[in-house]
Amino acid sequence: MPRNKSGSANGGVVGKTNKSSFGKDTVTSKTSSGDITTQPGTRLVNTLVVAGGGAGGCASGGGGGAGGAQIVTCISVCGSTAYTMTVGGGGSATSSTGRGGNGSNSVAAFPTNPTTSTGGGGGGGAPGVESGNPGGSGGGAGGGSPGGSGTACQGNDGGNSPSPDEGAGGGGHSAVGGNAPGTTQGGTGGAGTDFSPNFPGASLPNCGVYAGGGGGRGDPTKGPGGTGGGGAGKQPGVAAVSGTGNTGGGGGGTGGGPGPGTSGAGGSGIVIVKELNKASGVWSMQSQLSAKQQGTWPKPQDIFTLNYLVVAGGAGAGNDIAGGGGAGGYRASGFGPSPLQGTAASVSGFCGATVSITVGGGGSGRASGNAGTDGSNSIFNVCGVEGTSKFTSEGGGTGGANPLAPLGGPGNGNTGGSGGGGARCHGSGVGSGGAGNTPPTDPPQGNNGGNGFSNNAGGGGGGAGAVGANASCGTGGNGGAGVTNNINNSCTTYAGGGGGGTSGSTVGSGGSGGGGNGGQSGNGSAGSANTGGGGGSTQCGTGGAGGSGIVIVRGPSAVTFGVSPGTNSASTHPGGDKLATFTVSGTLTIS
Repeated sequence: MPRNKSGSANGGVVGKTNKSSFGKDTVTSKTSSGDITTQPGTRLVNTLVVAGGGAGGCASGGGGGAGGAQIVTCISVCGSTAYTMTVGGGGSATSSTGRGGNGSNSVAAFPTNPTTSTGGGGGGGAPGVESGNPGGSGGGAGGGSPGGSGTACQGNDGGNSPSPDEGAGGGGHSAVGGNAPGTTQGGTGGAGTDFSPNFPGASLPNCGVYAGGGGGRGDPTKGPGGTGGGGAGKQPGVAAVSGTGNTGGGGGGTGGGPGPGTSGAGGSGIVIVKELNKASGVWSMQSQLSAKQQGTWPKPQDIFTLNYLVVAGGAGAGNDIAGGGGAGGYRASGFGPSPLQGTAASVSGFCGATVSITVGGGGSGRASGNAGTDGSNSIFNVCGVEGTSKFTSEGGGTGGANPLAPLGGPGNGNTGGSGGGGARCHGSGVGSGGAGNTPPTDPPQGNNGGNGFSNNAGGGGGGAGAVGANASCGTGGNGGAGVTNNINNSCTTYAGGGGGGTSGSTVGSGGSGGGGNGGQSGNGSAGSANTGGGGGSTQCGTGGAGGSGIVIVRGPSAVTFGVSPGTNSASTHPGGDKLATFTVSGTLTIS
């Protein structure tokens, strides 16, 4: 099999092979391309494959996207056999007005389960080449453009830049790249992931934290790089920081002259292999029994089903009779109404794998004629275990704002997991409710928001179980109802839409499942925490914030769940199944 010996000259020097042993397992870190030769008794391995990070762009430069990262577990191998590993180089920096170079792929060439992680996308540059490149994680946008898309189960999208001058952050393994928040500030690189729990006791380069996105160009406020080797962006005429070598971190973006104005190169990747449960030689029955008792005999792959509930953050709402916030998207397998149930995750060969969980935050409520903000996505990511299972629920869409207010926005509700309600309008026309189930999933994850009415009432936000109600004269639309789920032995309703506000006599009620009530003279009510409920809009005061999301995973009694951080919980269902409940983002270890 051909080998790639080029390594990378970008973002740090690729290094030697580092090997450490602990207990019965051996961990090898490949920081340059070459072979790994297994121990004589090895039958199973786990591997982490991190590609090279993308370089940042120049001019209104976006940060480079992190290299794609994948954990694959329980791969069948032969002892005393050489397997070729390719470590991808980081993308090339630029001092022109163009995009940064994409990172190169990393490959673990095990014949039974070859794994390729995609190089990170380069950050956007000047007008004409300002959009971020796609990659393992997408590159951050240059001024006034969208970020590049990430690869499913390997990374996240790069941030967007509404400003013509500032760059957005590149996507990271654990989070999307930060949008450029204003005309003077670059976006933050998306966070990487701490993979050290997958290799307990081993000494890993960069302490096991990899695949952070690069920060965007900012003047005067530079975008910081994401944890896991992302390089910081810089102001015009200053060389940006490269991604850290052997992390797959994206390089920082920068601006053109005066001065060098060179973007940061991407950091080179890494491949880490853990050899499990070594056993070798000719074994008697007694010797086999002894080895199994001591844990040295290779374990068969377990195949089992994980059920899930994934609810995204609900949208916030605005004031001046805006529409109610849409509920966060709802996705589940079992334990609820059958028309909304998706396919459970069939999982094989965890061997102590750690998977990532993202819990979306609720959107902000706003005043002064502004719309609220959309809710954030929730994700149950079982990638690298079997196939590319990644269950994403989309954040709720905010309700429309009064388009004639000084700081207002479009009168139509935003799209999302469930759509936001439409705003009232001065004069002719009304705001339309935003579309739910956006992007489309099968089964659907939410419903449309309701329409506003004339100049005195806003429509209700959509819910997981029903559309938001249209407003009528003097009456705000009710938020759409949520859906009840019993995955944790407690029938709980999630993802209700926010009610519409009014200047009339009757405010819209929040939908069942945490939707906030609309308001008139006071503030709109917030969506309930960890339900994905949308916030209620109001006439005066401040619109209600959206409720945060939640992720619950249920597995068979034979598995053990570990959760991080400690604010999340692991428990046992009365029937014996194991439960993991995530109210904040973290990791789930399954053994």
